[in-house]
Amino acid sequence: MFRFDGRVSRAPYWLALLAVLLVDSITFGIVGGFELFDGDTLAIERKDPSRLWALLVVPPSLWIGLVLSVKRWHDRNKSGRWVLINLVPVVGWLWHLIECGFLRGTIGPNRFGQDPLRPRAIA
Repeated sequence: MFRFDGRVSRAPYWLALLAVLLVDSITFGIVGGFELFDGDTLAIERKDPSRLWALLVVPPSLWIGLVLSVKRWHDRNKSGRWVLINLVPVVGWLWHLIECGFLRGTIGPNRFGQDPLRPRAIA
């Protein structure tokens, strides 16, 4: 889940993304992360350590989401650089959602590894 090599199928992709979303939601709810911005100032400026801790949760979540997306592109037999399609306004995230979230990966092995749904038999 932390390395960019290999492939991941749709079910583990969705489950991992939902797990990260759940953990982030619970963490932000407990710590009060929804109140990080208070009017014109950031809550960190008030030196509230619990809110600073909430900001430390976001980078690992982004990393995991990026790794999972790259692995899904690999499963579709495309370069991980396709993750940059998300930078295209409006159309980018939709393209990514359809390709990575709903379309099946390459059947059998491809240049990025074995098919996660049909692993090679151990002799």
